[in-house]
Amino acid sequence: MSARPAVWCPSTRTDLSAYPDLAVSAGTMTRTSLRAQSDDVAAVMAAIAEKNPFGRLGVPEDMARTVAFLASDDAAYITGQEIMVAGGGGAGHLTELSAIDRHVMTPESRFRLVPMTPRDPHEAGRAASTLELFFDLVFVVAVSTAAAQLHHGLSEGHALDAIANYGFVFFGIWWAWMNFTWFATSFDTDDWLYRVLTILQMGGVLVFASGIGPAFGEHDYSVLVIAYVVMRGALVAQWLRASRLSGPTRRATLIYATGIALVQVLWLASLLLPSGVFTVALIVLIAAELIVPIVAERTGTTPWHPHHITERYGLFTLILLGESLLASANAIIEAQRDVESPGRLIGIAALTLIATAALWWIYFWPPHHHAIRDVASSLAYVYGHFFVFAAAGAFSAGIEIETDVLTGHTALPYASFAYTIPLAVFVLGIWALAIRPHADRVVNTALPLAALLVLIDPLIPVPFALTAVILAGAVVVLVWRRVRA
Repeated sequence: MSARPAVWCPSTRTDLSAYPDLAVSAGTMTRTSLRAQSDDVAAVMAAIAEKNPFGRLGVPEDMARTVAFLASDDAAYITGQEIMVAGGGGAGHLTELSAIDRHVMTPESRFRLVPMTPRDPHEAGRAASTLELFFDLVFVVAVSTAAAQLHHGLSEGHALDAIANYGFVFFGIWWAWMNFTWFATSFDTDDWLYRVLTILQMGGVLVFASGIGPAFGEHDYSVLVIAYVVMRGALVAQWLRASRLSGPTRRATLIYATGIALVQVLWLASLLLPSGVFTVALIVLIAAELIVPIVAERTGTTPWHPHHITERYGLFTLILLGESLLASANAIIEAQRDVESPGRLIGIAALTLIATAALWWIYFWPPHHHAIRDVASSLAYVYGHFFVFAAAGAFSAGIEIETDVLTGHTALPYASFAYTIPLAVFVLGIWALAIRPHADRVVNTALPLAALLVLIDPLIPVPFALTAVILAGAVVVLVWRRVRA
């Protein structure tokens, strides 16, 4: 009998790239050693067995016979394959078993809590949970409020003040969302305590949204800071809980908890500062927030799931692009009221839809999960997305400004820059973060050129039309050229 390398991975699907020849993966197998850990396991295993075409779970002998065959001369011509020994159950049963492993087969405490251990960064089928989607809903409110306030500030001619306030406010929105997302990819247990702390963060976001107006109008950041500390305090509790069973990542989890907690104390202390000094304190505290993950991840990297993370970023991008679609709808509503220039307003609405669709196309063209290979690339991807997300939110405000110009509600010179600059920042940002490494010379020339040409639009007498044409041309290039592996 010839010696053949075969790998048995009983609980997960095996990545063949790690093995030169063959891999054998198990479906749902009988696990007598696990049954003592939960009274519910036997019933759950029986339910899974009923779904199997053979009406039973696998046994070690099933795996042994498969491995023996692949190791024999009879299988000499079989190469580069993953053999699934699942009785016809397939990968669907593996997903079920993964959930059982985390919730049923894991010993729960008397408080019905699931041990918060690091999640598997290669977990098959990992996707956004319903709790995460629910969490995103409150950010729709915050983003919409921030964009509306930016619109009002620009319309009133306070451009620099409005842009600065928008930057500060959007940082709080983005940072709270981003920190929850990365914690969830590493330690999500979805038990009742995890859910309650997440809902507490959601409450903080809603209070944060209520404080955006005073921050823009009166430079009163007290509500924003208190709400922000509530959001961050809930996350500190999550990190402390994760530190108990985090193994090699324990030091990183404690640095996260300690660092975030200390910065929150400084945020509260900043409310006692005079207004002139408070602005400087804002910048210093934002820098402190940004430093905490850098220090923590360099001491003990927390596990992240690339596909899960990039899916979450894509979902947040859709929320932000939704604000632009709302601006398009508002233009149509104004057209119904305006008897003098309905055609131009409808044109703005149509062109906004085209531009928003182009941004969606450009964002989702590259394989984003390849952009977060290690700590350095992940931090670049995370921090770079602040500009992408902020630009997407500001784009809707720019469209509202253009609508105000057409309806005579404002007479700002070169108002079109309010939307062309965000568009250019969005395209350049996503090109640098995710597209450039996976595109050929044509795409890597066309996209930066398109972003720069968009800035020409305010200088021509046809508002917005040129921008839509340029972005549509960029999409044509992406359709024509393929993503490079």
